[in-house]
This record gives sequence, structure tokens and C-alpha cells, in this order.
Amino acid sequence: MSNFIGYTLSVISLFQGSDFQRDTPVSNLHYSFDHTAGAVVEEKVSGQYDSVQYAFTKALYKPQSDPLWRKSGVTQQALLFDGYSTFIEKTNFTPAQELTLAVWVAPRAFEWGDEGKLSAIINQQDLPNKKGFALGMYRHGAWSFQCGDGAQWVELWDQEHPLPKNEWSFVVATLSEQGAAIYLNGKKINEKKFSTPFQLAAATDQKLLIGRHNQAAVIEGDMPFSLNMFNGLMDELWVKGQFLSEGEVHAMYLAYLPTGKIPKIPYQEIALDYSKFNGDRYRPTYHAVAPAHWMNEPHAPFYYGGKYHLFYQHNPTGPYWHQIHWGHWVSDDMINWQHAPVALAPEKGDLTPDGIWSGSAHFDAKGEPVLYFTAGNDGKKPNQAVAIARPKNPKDPNLIEWIYHPKLVAEQPQGYLFNEFRDPFVWKEGTLWYMLVGSGIEGKGGTAALFTSSDALTWEYSNPFFLSDSQKYPRLGDMWELPVFLPVGKYKSGETRYILLVSPLKEDIHYWLGRFDKKNNRFIPDQEAPQLMDYGKFGFTGPSGMVDPKTGRSIVFSIAQGKYRGLHAYNMGWAHNAGLPLSLSVDQQGRLLFEPIQEVENKRGQQLLSLKNMSLVDANKALATITGDVLEIKVTLEHKGKQPYGLIVRKSPTGAEQTKLYYNPEQETFGIDRMKTSQFQENGIDEGPLSLAGAPFELRVFLDKSMLEAYVNKRRSITSRTYCALKDALGIEVFGDPAVQVKSLEVWALNPIDWQYVSPVPQD
Repeated sequence: MSNFIGYTLSVISLFQGSDFQRDTPVSNLHYSFDHTAGAVVEEKVSGQYDSVQYAFTKALYKPQSDPLWRKSGVTQQALLFDGYSTFIEKTNFTPAQELTLAVWVAPRAFEWGDEGKLSAIINQQDLPNKKGFALGMYRHGAWSFQCGDGAQWVELWDQEHPLPKNEWSFVVATLSEQGAAIYLNGKKINEKKFSTPFQLAAATDQKLLIGRHNQAAVIEGDMPFSLNMFNGLMDELWVKGQFLSEGEVHAMYLAYLPTGKIPKIPYQEIALDYSKFNGDRYRPTYHAVAPAHWMNEPHAPFYYGGKYHLFYQHNPTGPYWHQIHWGHWVSDDMINWQHAPVALAPEKGDLTPDGIWSGSAHFDAKGEPVLYFTAGNDGKKPNQAVAIARPKNPKDPNLIEWIYHPKLVAEQPQGYLFNEFRDPFVWKEGTLWYMLVGSGIEGKGGTAALFTSSDALTWEYSNPFFLSDSQKYPRLGDMWELPVFLPVGKYKSGETRYILLVSPLKEDIHYWLGRFDKKNNRFIPDQEAPQLMDYGKFGFTGPSGMVDPKTGRSIVFSIAQGKYRGLHAYNMGWAHNAGLPLSLSVDQQGRLLFEPIQEVENKRGQQLLSLKNMSLVDANKALATITGDVLEIKVTLEHKGKQPYGLIVRKSPTGAEQTKLYYNPEQETFGIDRMKTSQFQENGIDEGPLSLAGAPFELRVFLDKSMLEAYVNKRRSITSRTYCALKDALGIEVFGDPAVQVKSLEVWALNPIDWQYVSPVPQD
């Protein structure tokens, strides 16, 4: 007899009894999850198959795919619950008065705990009427069994032995009229004795749900997200109308472990699965994007030990904003990235229980990297402060594990808007470290608070770094997020010229060029009016930056907003992506110049077209056979007239869908016409001022599925989206009057990022 058959029979024997047969209604269940494909799961007691609900079994924007069956079960296979759409529904279930729930779980992440409700592993509950039962996880790995008799709701908690992430745990709950108990890995953790016999009130008006809460909190929207869902691997789930003793629970635990050890889970088996998006019509391929679910601004870039690191705001439970972690990418060139495990997550305690929001990175006196982040703690007022983390093993080039410093390093000074203090940005000049933290001052507008330090750990507040006139420039708002301060060149005197980038709340990125007055710790702008880099109307947001130590370039990273209008992230399974990294400089007139870093050329594949000095008509004849949605296009146009001219991309054969990028010489504007971009969405025109002063129109366009980035003369950009409904909306065309001259035109196919997960390097 094989070990597997032997210990499976040992487990089953614990549940044998006359009522182990098919009951009507059902009160005994066993799901082994031993499937390798398909959208159904066998319930072993009845032999029936139940549907596994999953967002992509009826995918809208990609090929349909099965739920995520995994090989690394405790016995054979297991089911990976994605945290927002995966669950199993069982009808016609009525629990017996005696009850045992037993299951192996490996959580991937923990929810915030909206409305105080569990992330349900299994439940059939009616909370308002105190009926039914639930077994589930909670904040920071706490877990609980709960049940009701119609008059009282009983809760049994384990707060002291949090479930470990990415590891198997065997959780058991037992109930009888005398008492209830919970067990972790065969050991009793908590119990409750009833003074009078407890009669479980069945919530028969509710379905039995596995992985989803019966009465979940909801994030409202066009397509609401249900919260309080299980996120991770599940294996060997039992429900039995029988009370198991402590000895029987322990024996059941051991029966699953023929070697005496809990099996390990390869990280790729439980990690967010980027491969399920193969064939996605809209998900970018050569832009950095989270493996799945929600992301926002990339931040904290740095270069260390031969690797570039970039982090990002991330919700590992679903494609929506909630309980924010720090995702992590690693790269050799800032273009070809690899996924690393989540770097920072909310933890129990007073430091950062309610979110890890944006920040930056720098190096301490030893030259080792330090992450500065916004620590969210709703138990404190204000609820935002600055904390830091250091690598557990600085010799690991991928810097997979990080350790929190136990105390906050900066808190909100007096005089700033309450609860508006976030997104630290750190740099060093001479022997001093400087830190900007986004905030605002009542009646004056947005600003950044400046701190200084002599050791990168102990910070002293100085003053507001820069105050603009929010009455004169209302788009600057009352609060600034994500301040970034970088050198971009020199004045004629040799003094360093800087750029200050800020993100006014719910507005586009604005910037000033100017000087750093170190004597008074203030920024002095060259011009009063804030400037825009991008005219995409909230497409290019969330700035972060660094000076690349390899090349000396000042580089800015951004988030390209999804702009889903008419589509929904639930059906997409991902939200937002990074823009291309940009290299900043200034021209001889002191104007900002920026363009994608040269390394993006590493993604070039076949050159599809190269021509020079052609008429518009002849250029379009050459373009007639060139199609695609993953392209780089460089075009230089000359025109002496006053009519708009430019480039059409993502054009369907009939022109029903198309997107125009144009220059209007008469109005001196650069813009994008999205009136026909997508039949899925209502679209419009976005544009802004740009004077070419007789220079050619030099346009560089990057298409990446739904992503569109356009850069003109290194002076302005447009970041937008093209959610084309028509699959043949792939054409390219130069437009304008016949006098437009095509000085040059080049088109390349671009290769996708070969996404992989990095491997950890053991500490010496």
C-alpha cells in the first residue's frame, strides 16, 4: 500500500459512521481538490460536482481559462483562490448539531477586515440573526471559528498564533452542545465550554460558501467587489456532523504527514500567476505591471549590488484599492523586469497595521539600502507617519526579505493638514540627508514638509520646502502627494538646476525647475507657474525618481492609469501599469527635456519599416501593410501650413475606430483625438500648448496593447489608453494635407518582458 493511500484511509476512518453516506439534506462534505483542470470540483461524500466560480472561466478580454489548480497540495493537488473571484457554492446543505470543520490552508495575503468580518474559508452564516457557522481568517493572520444559536453569536479566536503566509496550516474547529474548540496543526489553541446546551441554529436560507463570505462587505461600483474572501491555497476540506476529540484531531493531523513534516510550497505555486493573462487584449507586454490584481505608482527606485529595484503600491487580494502592500521588481536595465515577492505588508502592532503607502529609497552611512514608507495606522491620529525597512540579507542581490525598524522615524509636524502626511522622498547632498513629505497647509495650499538628518535615521523637521499660490493656480490643490526632487542640469554659473515634481490630489503631475537654497532649506523656482509634462489628463501620474549611479541620469517613473470607463477591473483581473522610465535633462534655454531611457531599445525586435523624405501619400502606401498594437513608431514631419497634421494609430480598416496624435500649428497645441478610439468608451480630446517655432514635428509613439505613450520633440508627452472594441483596429496612417512631408518614419515590433519570479539567495 502506498503512503498516500495509507494515510488517506487513516483520515477517512476518523469520519466513518452510519451518517457518512448520502444524506438528504447533506451534512457531511469532503473536498480533496485533486483536480488538474476544469471549473468543477468533486464533493467526495455525494460524488457530485460543484462549480468553482472564477473570473476567467467566462473571460471577456482574454482566452477563457480554468481556476488555478496547483500540484503542491498536502496530498496531491490543491486549489488556489485568487482572493476576489474564486469560490465554491453548495446548495442543499444543513449542518448537524455536532460539527467538525477541518481544512489545510496556505494564505497568500490577509485582508483589512472590513466590517469586522472574516475572510471566509467556509461558512453558512446569517450574522444579523445569529445563525449558522463560519471558519475564516482575519487581519494579520488571526483566525476564528464562529457560530450562533439564534440568540447569541459565539466567537473563538486565535490571535496569538497567526497563520503563516505561503505555508500550509491545518485548522480545525469542533462544536457540540457542551462546547467548541479550535486547533492549529493538531494542537488545541482555544476552547469554550457552554453553561447550557448549545443548539446550532442552521442558516438554511444561506448557501454554504467556500472561500467567500455569505454577507460580505462590498466595494460599490459599476461592478461591485465582494470583500472578506479567502486568498491562498486550500486542500482537504472536511465537514462532518460529528464532534472529534482532541486525540482524534491530532491523529487526523498526523495522518496527513507520513514523513512527519508539513510539505513546503514552491513560491511559484502560490504566487500571483501572470501566465493566466496570456492572450489578454489590453494588458501591456513590455511595460512593467504587477503579476495580477491592483497596482498604483511605482516608487523607491535604487541601484544596488548590480541590480535595479523598483517597488509599487499593490493590493494582492484583488484588482481594487485596499490594504496596500509594496510589490517589488528587480532588473538589470530598468526595462526587463522580474517579479519578486511582496516586499512590505501591513503587520500587527503600532507601526503599520493599516497599510504601507508610497515612499522612496536611499542608502545609509554603510551604503546599504533603506526603504522609507508611509506607515498607515488608523489607531493613531494622525494616521500617517514615516517608517523604514532594511534588507534582511544585504548580500542577496534580489533583496527579497525586508525587516521593519521598530519605531517611526518622522511624524506630522504642527500646522499641516490633519491626516495628510505621506510619500517621503529622500536624497543626500554632502553629509546631510533630506526628506520631503507630501502635505498641505490650511489656507495656503499644497506643500512638502522638509526634514534633515545626519544619519538617515534620526530626522529633524525644518520647514515647508515650497509654497505656491493655490488661489492663482487652483489645480495645485490643498494637498500634494509624491514630491520628487532631482538634479536635471546646470545654470550658466555652474549651479545645479533641479526639478520639483508634485502630484496634487487627484490631479496631473506638475513641475517647476529651480534652485535649492540650502541655507534656508527652500526651493526657489525659475518660474511661478507650474508646468505639465503630460497632456493625457490623469494618464501620467504617481511620480518617483532617482539619480542612476551607473550613468548619472535623473530618471522618473510613473503609473499609467487604467482609465477603464465602460470596462471593469473585475473582468480584467489587473489594474494599471507603470509607464516607461524617463530620462530628464534641460536644453540650452533651460527648458525641461525628457524621453524614455535608451534601454527601451533593448525591446526592439524586427524593424517593420524605415523610410525617409517621402510625401504623405507615398508614406501611407508603405504603411498600408504595417499593423500592430505592440510597436514603437518614430516619425518626423514637416509642414508649413496651418492645418493639424500627425499620426493615426490603432485604426480599423473602415476607420470606425482610430486614435489621432496631432500638432495644430495655428493654435500651437499638441493633442490626442480619442473620439473614435473605442466603441466601448465615451472618449474626447486631450491637448495642451506646445510651440515648435518652425521646428519639425518629431513624434515617438509606443503602443503596448491598451497602452499609448507619445513623446514630441522631447518636450511634452501624452499617456493614454486604447481599449479598442474592434480586433482589427491595428492600422497606422500619417494624416494632414498633401503638403505634409515625411522626413523619416521608422516602425519596430517590440518584444515582451520575459516575466519570471526571482529566486532567493540564502544568507551566508
